[in-house]
Formats: sequence, structure tokens, C-alpha cells
Amino acid sequence: MKKKHDKKDASEEETMVMGEEPLQFPEDEEESSEEAGEASEEATEASDESGETEVSEENVKEDGAEDASSEEDASAKELAEMKDRYMRLLAEYDNFRRRTQKEKENIYADAIAEVVKEWLPLVDDIERAVASSESMDENSVEKVAEGIKLIGKQAVNVLGKLGVEEISSGEGETFDPNLHEAVMHVEDDSLPEQAIAQVFQKGYSCRGRVIRHSVVKVAN
Repeated sequence: MKKKHDKKDASEEETMVMGEEPLQFPEDEEESSEEAGEASEEATEASDESGETEVSEENVKEDGAEDASSEEDASAKELAEMKDRYMRLLAEYDNFRRRTQKEKENIYADAIAEVVKEWLPLVDDIERAVASSESMDENSVEKVAEGIKLIGKQAVNVLGKLGVEEISSGEGETFDPNLHEAVMHVEDDSLPEQAIAQVFQKGYSCRGRVIRHSVVKVAN
């Protein structure tokens, strides 16, 4: 009887021992559920992150579009300012050109007026000399000659007032191609080489600028 009882106890112990293993399944289920929850949370976080990434990309695109639009507005404003500045500069240049042209015309007219003003007294003397020559006789020839000399001196004075000077070209002076124009050549032992032998027409200069060259004959 004891043996049967012992066998029964042993079987119960085995059954109890074997029964301990199923008790571990609930723990595994809890762990798997926890792992599934963690995976679900990670997936949720990943989806949230992906959503945030998409939103951030949209924000970047919107910001880029706004920046491009602001740059276009700034460029258009700068272009308008440059165009307005160009139109103002063009108008100022046109006014300056017209004003300069008018000033040149006025200067030319003023210069002519000053020259004519100096020559008018000489013209009056010439007219009086012509009127006197109509009624002159043999006794008045000398007076007419003296009057012509006075008119010549007066003309030289007028030229001097205007800054016009006679070019020096006396006989025996050295020929200068910058001041003289040689129209004839002659051999003359009494004169040095390249010397002026005769003056056919006087030359004049104004403040260093030759108005007319002296027409001369050159010796040797």
C-alpha cells in the first residue's frame, strides 16, 4: 500500500512540476503585448516625425516662394528707380546741350558785336574821306594823303585793341615757315641765307595764333 501511495505522490509532484510550466505563458503574453505597444508607439512617433518632415518641407517651400517674391519686388523697385534716374539724367543732358548751344551762339554774336563796335569809327572816317575826295582839287591832295595815313593808323590801333598784331617780316630777317609764306626765291649776295628779301603782304596773329601768314620773297 505504501508503494501505491508513494507512486501517487510522485505522480502528483510530477503533475505539480509539470503544471509550473503553463504558469509562465501569461508572463510571455504580457511581454509580447508590451513589445507590441512599444512598437506601436515607435510607429506612431515615426509617423509623427514623417508628418512633421512633410510640414517642414512645405514651410520651406512657402518660405522660398516668399523670398523669391520679395526679391522680384525689390528688383522691380530698383529697376523703376534706375529708369526714373535715367530719364532725369537724359532730361538734364538735353537741357545742358541746348543751353550750351545757346551760350555758344551768344558768345559768337557778342564777339562779332565787339569787333564791329571797334571798326565803326574807322568806317565813318573812310566815308568822310570818300566824300571829301569828290570835291578835292590840286591843293587838297596832300590833305587827302594825310587823311589816309591817319585812317591806316586808326586801323592798326583797332587791331591792337582786338589783340591782333603784325607779324614781324622785315627785309633781312630770317625766314620762318610757321609765320611766313615764301612765293618767290632770289639769289642775293647782300643778304644771308634764308633771309626775307621782300614782303608782298603783311601777316597778322592774335594771341599767338597766326591769322594770316606774311607773303614774302626769300633770298639764297
